[in-house]
Amino acid sequence: MKQIKETSDPSKSGFLKRLVKRATEIWEYCSDGVWTDHRNNLRVNTVKTLNLTVRTFMNGDLQMKAYALTYQTLLAIVPALALLFAIGRGFGFQNILEKQLYTYFPSQHRALEMAFKFVDSCLAQASEGIFVGVGIVFLLWTIISLLSNVEITFNQVWGVAYDRSFFRKITDYMAICIILPILMICSGGLQIFMSKTIQMLLPFDFLSPVLEFGLDFASLMFTWLFFAGAYMLIPNTKVKLKNAILAGILAGTAFQVLQWLFINGQMGVAKYNAIYGSFSFLPLMLLWMQFSWLITLAGALICCSAQNISMFSYDRQIRNISADYFRKVTLVVLTIVLKRFRDNKKPANTTEISEESLIPIRLVRLATERLIGCGMLIHVVTDGNTDDREELPLQPAMSIDHYTVAWVIEQLRTKGDKDFIPSLDKRYPNIVKQCDDVTAALKKATSSTLLVDL
Repeated sequence: MKQIKETSDPSKSGFLKRLVKRATEIWEYCSDGVWTDHRNNLRVNTVKTLNLTVRTFMNGDLQMKAYALTYQTLLAIVPALALLFAIGRGFGFQNILEKQLYTYFPSQHRALEMAFKFVDSCLAQASEGIFVGVGIVFLLWTIISLLSNVEITFNQVWGVAYDRSFFRKITDYMAICIILPILMICSGGLQIFMSKTIQMLLPFDFLSPVLEFGLDFASLMFTWLFFAGAYMLIPNTKVKLKNAILAGILAGTAFQVLQWLFINGQMGVAKYNAIYGSFSFLPLMLLWMQFSWLITLAGALICCSAQNISMFSYDRQIRNISADYFRKVTLVVLTIVLKRFRDNKKPANTTEISEESLIPIRLVRLATERLIGCGMLIHVVTDGNTDDREELPLQPAMSIDHYTVAWVIEQLRTKGDKDFIPSLDKRYPNIVKQCDDVTAALKKATSSTLLVDL
């Protein structure tokens, strides 16, 4: 018998090792290392955008926000439909809106008829109640409450710490409640309305495919405009039009795909009618609402990242930042504000401070929020605008001679609630004493140098 010798090719083994090493390096760069790459070119920004897109759908916090908004939407669904029908009646689109809903729920005509009765009852109570206008106020309050929660969620995505004032909420939400429903009605009802009109004017069969494609594309464009308008109008910050349109195209396309899956999925749940009756579509509708909000929030995050892609730099490090390093960053931010004030320069906002210091804007915002909370910085109100506070410039809250290193560190360390646990110092006297001794030693060791002199 011939002896079979197993031989291995060293060149192939070395090639595989290099290939695995290179693939590992690319994965580490794309998953985490790209956020420490400050090169501003198409390749780096594309990798960052793809990274954010994947992380968005894997983000558990974003999914929890989608769950919360799904629950709030379910509570407000009847008033929301009442508002849509009220606007539809005003523009003569009520029949189109009803046909659109029948198209979305092809196997749930009985449930929709019941829902339409609820809507009619809600509108009747709003317009014919004992106190004229009370029903309308309640209806609008329900919608405004939902929009307020949506705004809070959008602001959290954008990292904005301040909501609109009460007056701004009323005026802005009224505009949103008029503009966005019209775009949504046009998105779904355009094809139903225009197809019949065009067929009457141009009864040519060979034009049908072209017209159908054109109407489908026009409907998709209205969906894009709906999401772009939401991303521009709802967050309490300035959103650039190009970023809102980009996010609106991505979110609107994903929403249309979800709509197609949802409509076709209605046929699949028809067999459960014997068990659930007219509510057989409810589980599928809840999933649709949840994924709709997830797509909406994902688009908001993509819009935010497209406008402030540097905001996500060092994301992992910022989430795990130590108290000592955060204090150093806070002192740097405060020193920049103080020196601009001393040199009679124009006050800077958080974006300008981030550009000057090369500190990520998220970290600058965290530092300024802490300094404002400690009473060391204040916003400079311009043109009577007190809502877009993230864009307002900052200045010292008192004379710059107060801002010594020791005083600032002491304020940052001690500002906040304390001594609220009963008898803590009596139950654990040794621990409290050791902490006080260390604090006293730190006070002696800290510098009394003015920050503006550094």
